[in-house]
Parts: sequence; structure tokens; C-alpha cells
Amino acid sequence: MTNQKISEWPLELDAMYAAPDHHTVLLENERVRVLDSLVRPGEQTPLHTHCWPAVLQIIGISDFTRHDSEGNVIFDSRVSNTPIVEGQTLWSGPLAPHFVKNVGSRDIRVISIEIKD
Repeated sequence: MTNQKISEWPLELDAMYAAPDHHTVLLENERVRVLDSLVRPGEQTPLHTHCWPAVLQIIGISDFTRHDSEGNVIFDSRVSNTPIVEGQTLWSGPLAPHFVKNVGSRDIRVISIEIKD
């Protein structure tokens, strides 16, 4: 997680431009953007960013890996000491360019309430 600002990443890498098949805007105004993110088993998102910090509500979870822009694994749920579970609420800072692979057998579904600066 990082404190980088939205202007440090190109707009075309924003989740809604780069990965619209995996993100749906539920609500957006000048203060927040609420996204419904869905990654089905075996799917991989395109490279994208999340430019604002967010509250994440985990609706569905599966084993997954998160990769940086070079393809390096930066998180693997299968070996994490901090499991993510359904129903959990998490805080996330902005996320630099990354992509996610669902390597499990269930849908990953997260509602993100992004807080705009």
C-alpha cells in the first residue's frame, strides 16, 4: 500500500478504464466511488490501479494472487499469515498498477468504497 496520489498513475490504468469487465460503478460523486469487483475462478484482471484509499467489504473470497506491473507476485492468499474471509471489512491504501488472478474455485467479490481526496 502506498500514499501515491491519483496523478502519479495514468488515467487509462484506472480500474474502470483498464478492467471494466471486473469492476462496476455502483455510485460515484465528488467524494466517493463505490465499485463492485468480481473475479471468477480462473480469471485474471488486466493491469490496473485503484487511485484512492478504500474501505473493502469482502462479499466472496477465493485463493488469489496479486501481481505488480512486472508480473511479480506481491501477495498470495495461500501463504499469507493474515487470511481474508467472507464478511470481513478491510482498509486499503491506493493500489499501484497490479493484476489479480483467481487461483481458487469460488468467485472473488469485493465492494470498494473509494475515498476521493
